Amino acid sequence: MVVRRPPGRRAQILAVAADRFHRSGYHQVSMTEVAAGVGITAPALYRHFRGKPELLDRAVRLGLDALADGLRAADSTDGLGEALAAVAVGHRPLGTLVQRDARLLPPARRAALRRELRADAALMVAVLRAERPELSCEDVELLCWSALSACAGLSYQSAAPQPRRAEAVLREVVAAVLAVSLDGTGAGTVAGPQPRVAVPGPRPQARREELLAAAVRLFHERGFDNVSTDQLGAAVGISGPSVYRHFDSKAQLLAASLVRSRERLWHEVDGAISAAPDPDAALAAGLAAYVGFARRNGDYLGAMLSETERLAPPDRRVAVDFRRDFLRTWVGLLRRVRPEYDAVEARIRVHALFAVVNDGVRNRPHSARPDLGDCLLRLARAVLGLS
Repeated sequence: MVVRRPPGRRAQILAVAADRFHRSGYHQVSMTEVAAGVGITAPALYRHFRGKPELLDRAVRLGLDALADGLRAADSTDGLGEALAAVAVGHRPLGTLVQRDARLLPPARRAALRRELRADAALMVAVLRAERPELSCEDVELLCWSALSACAGLSYQSAAPQPRRAEAVLREVVAAVLAVSLDGTGAGTVAGPQPRVAVPGPRPQARREELLAAAVRLFHERGFDNVSTDQLGAAVGISGPSVYRHFDSKAQLLAASLVRSRERLWHEVDGAISAAPDPDAALAAGLAAYVGFARRNGDYLGAMLSETERLAPPDRRVAVDFRRDFLRTWVGLLRRVRPEYDAVEARIRVHALFAVVNDGVRNRPHSARPDLGDCLLRLARAVLGLS
């Protein structure tokens, strides 16, 4: 007797896998868990996909294919906004899968996905250049990548907003981003990346600080599982086993490095907001502080996005609580400045803001622009509806 597979089973598996990877992180999800989510056995799942890498690759490609189809049909910036918003809502896990998990794929597949993303961006560039021929190539590309980032920010919301509402807000955000003028930004008022200086003190304490900084950088660049204690030690001029004089485990080092960076982020941004005389000034000061922090601490922002799921459960809860509180601060401040926004719209816009800035300081070649700080401030204001 021939056993027929239910129609659309592969698509169902990919949808479940994408959701599980998105919510828990690639390393935390097993093939058995994906199979259970579909209602089949693990051996049955392996008849469709050879393993987790293929599942992740196919899930990402499914979203990127939908994005490419939408962008190819767009012949105006309004069309670009519709396409980006539709994919952001219809394939909500795509942002986190691309930014956080896809780097865990084999090198050849990572390179192929980067090519697909660049091809999608090229479709956007062609449309925007036709509408805004006065822009330089560099400005057009930065605006297009920023629009992609803004929509990917929806992936990081803990709860999905009502689809039509989310699409409407994101279309407005994309239109605002693609309309930003970056001419004349010049040297700017936001400081660029500054060389890091070890914290003064006794040598053991200085070495600990050096390890924290090196850990953030290496975990961001390579991923927690791809960094050894030997590599961590070599980064600060000690042997691998010597790392354990300062931290009991690599997991403890990850947790401590993210805690230290969170403390600095809160100190800089909350301090700027609290010192301002009114909500408008507070929002402006907070934006400048966040952009400045991001430019100096891109490694931390990358590690925060990609490695939080690798923390032990108690540390992960603390990190998630911090992000929730940080978001709540910004949502509340934005609504004081723009009271016509309800909580749903404010959250979408704040997530888009963080995505634009976090990607902007890490993605070359745009991250090397000497005027990047001012560019990001203009984009941030556009995303929040302040310009």
